[in-house]
Amino acid sequence: MTGVHKFICFTQGALDLQINGALGVPFNDLTRDRAAKLPEICRFLYQQGLDGFLPTLVTADIEQLHRSLFFLAKAIAHQQQNPDPLQAKILGVHLEGSFLHPEKRGAHPQQHLLPLNLDNLQKLLGDYAEIIKIITLAPELDLSGETLKYLCDRQIIVSLGHSTANAEQTRIAIAQGATMVTHAFNAMPSLHHRDVGLLGAAILSDRVWCGLIADGVHVSPQMVKLLYRMTNKIFLVSDALAPLGLPDGTYPWDDRQLNVTNGTARLADGTLSGTTTPLLSTVSNLVEWDVCEPQQAINLAIAAPRQAIKLAGATPQRLAWYQTESGQVIWQQRVDVN
Repeated sequence: MTGVHKFICFTQGALDLQINGALGVPFNDLTRDRAAKLPEICRFLYQQGLDGFLPTLVTADIEQLHRSLFFLAKAIAHQQQNPDPLQAKILGVHLEGSFLHPEKRGAHPQQHLLPLNLDNLQKLLGDYAEIIKIITLAPELDLSGETLKYLCDRQIIVSLGHSTANAEQTRIAIAQGATMVTHAFNAMPSLHHRDVGLLGAAILSDRVWCGLIADGVHVSPQMVKLLYRMTNKIFLVSDALAPLGLPDGTYPWDDRQLNVTNGTARLADGTLSGTTTPLLSTVSNLVEWDVCEPQQAINLAIAAPRQAIKLAGATPQRLAWYQTESGQVIWQQRVDVN
């Protein structure tokens, strides 16, 4: 580092609970060749400041998802049997779909969306329920409680998202065990003075954590500040796609194309699809936008996601955080800690 920097703190590495791929590899479409790159991706993410992550599988054909889950299960088992301190750990899988409302599907392919019922849920989970940590679903698709109970009984976190749910439907889902919201504000009804909607009901609950993409594109800085003032249960996610770690450009995504400009990914029709912005680079945004102090911003990437998934156990305090003269919050890997 050059110049004068104010030391803030030492921390563990971050956790990214919503990351769809990296280095050109989409996690929801793994082949044998792509899966062979998972160790390289884990090393890359460790160098990006992550201690662990949840590979996130967006909506696709069930056979394709099962193939990806097969390779991820093998990778998780390999890491457990052969721990590498220089790799980010695969902590499980986040299934973002396939039980989403068609009107709020965003970039998810409509042809692979499924009605939410116990039969379809069991088919989607297949033999892989043990490695599923989070599933994103639209709660209004099944208010009976049957599917949420099935998931909660298996310690799978239910995250609400890609949904048209109103406040009452959301309160029902929370009472049935939902404890998370996927990328707050995105792919859900806006806050309204006559119906606070999904997000408002989640904020008013003391048990629901909200994932947030703080790139300044998915959610405006002013709305991020408002959210921070309304709830202390926020954690940052990258929602990064396969081109994470690659330059801006055009990349294949299923049978479509992703256009990446300045770290923001869109489909050809302009639909916002995700980012290629590293998680920890968004921490400084919160300070720049006057959302919170540096220590609090750092906690949203370090401590908060651990609390959201109730991850126990300590890892080395390997990151050193500083604030530059211009106010930017930056981090460095400590040379004395692996």
